[in-house]
Amino acid sequence: MTERPPQRTPNRQLAALIAEAGFSNAGLARRVDQLGLEHGLDLRYDKTSVTRWLRGQQPRGTTPALIAEVFTRRLGRRLSAQDLGLDACAPVYAGLEFAATPEEAIDIVGGLWRKDSGSHAELRKIAFTPAGLVVPSRDWLIGRADERVARGGEPPQTPRVPPQGRPGVPRQRRDTDRGPGHRVSGGDIAALRSVGELFRALDHAYGGGHARQALVRYLEHEAEPMLRGTYNEQAGRRLFAAAADLTRLAGWTSYDIAAHGLAQRYFVQALRLSQAAGDRAYGSYVLVTMSRQAVYLGHGREAVQLARVAQQGVGSSAPPVVQALLHAVEARGHGVLGEVRACTASMVRAERALEAARPGDEVPYWARFFDEAQLADEFAHCNRDLQQYRAAAQHAERSLQLRAPGYARSRLFCRVVLATSRLGLGELEQACQLGAEAAQAAGEMRSVRAVEYVRDFERRLEPYRDAAPVRAYRDKVAALG
Repeated sequence: MTERPPQRTPNRQLAALIAEAGFSNAGLARRVDQLGLEHGLDLRYDKTSVTRWLRGQQPRGTTPALIAEVFTRRLGRRLSAQDLGLDACAPVYAGLEFAATPEEAIDIVGGLWRKDSGSHAELRKIAFTPAGLVVPSRDWLIGRADERVARGGEPPQTPRVPPQGRPGVPRQRRDTDRGPGHRVSGGDIAALRSVGELFRALDHAYGGGHARQALVRYLEHEAEPMLRGTYNEQAGRRLFAAAADLTRLAGWTSYDIAAHGLAQRYFVQALRLSQAAGDRAYGSYVLVTMSRQAVYLGHGREAVQLARVAQQGVGSSAPPVVQALLHAVEARGHGVLGEVRACTASMVRAERALEAARPGDEVPYWARFFDEAQLADEFAHCNRDLQQYRAAAQHAERSLQLRAPGYARSRLFCRVVLATSRLGLGELEQACQLGAEAAQAAGEMRSVRAVEYVRDFERRLEPYRDAAPVRAYRDKVAALG
């Protein structure tokens, strides 16, 4: 007697969500196939496939996570495969989750650091996805600082025991590895801050690829044990703030080497850590960073939305310098979209806000870079994108005059914008000279963005490829190797 195959249980959870989302079976299959294409998968699901899932068949591989992401996008809330009555599998957008608790946030970002510090080259090939911006930015905007971030109890009050040895000579303390119960000190948190300044300076001068891997290893071996250590509320907030800053910087350096999907994940996790820190203003800066990446990748609409979420999140109480930064970043998004009026309005707001700043104002450390040189740089980029080349050239020249030499990569970008503007004005020889200077600077950095700026300029030179200045430019660049 042959055994009958086990009866499958109809998937009522999936059926309920299909009804809530208003999908037809064919419509759900089509969306899963389209999402698969975003991840390089050639899927061929149809309405019959969905019927089988509803009857209890389990889809294979990463498909449950893809189906969950389709519903997440449609319904505006994070759903897992299990929520759909499907077998658990690794989330297709691992790292883009906005954690529900500080503990979960530590788990997610710690996993990201560990994978990135190893030989997981595929992590640096993950694609950027505009849809992955929606839920985290919304959750940050409507969320509040976590009620409690402290871990472990207060240190016990033990009587002071005199050190052994000669009177008045304390024993030397031996450094030990941080264990799970390590008590985080003010010195530990100050060290995180100092390391951030060091890596930031390296990034500005030599590009994100120069020390990115060292930064990620530092996060794995130093920051994560601290986050899993013991600390009170006050120290915990400061610790999460320092970890958020370093995580944002890891994302920024990843962005600079064109690891865009990885950078996006770091930014989302930095946003979540800033919420645990209770630092709303720093969260707005993370959103600004995310907006800049969206601008670079040509996603102007998302860039504008992120800048506006940041503005709404901090309100009108932010210092004028911060307000100027937020409006300038929104202007960049409008510039990419070619929206002249909206871009100009945002630029005017940014300029007025910076003019309202006073020397004695209390400005967050992360906003102190935003000065007249940076504002002129933002305006130059906006005017270039709007093909207003004369204004772009004027702003770029002003920025280069004011910008400190330590900001080598920013100066390179601005020089390329100036070269492009000179080209747009028909000043071919001057454009090629500026372009050659930028190409030389790019050769001294480990920055994919720097190389891409130069390549963009070279593409614009193509219509003039037979002109003598262009041939001379190509010879100079070839000589640089």
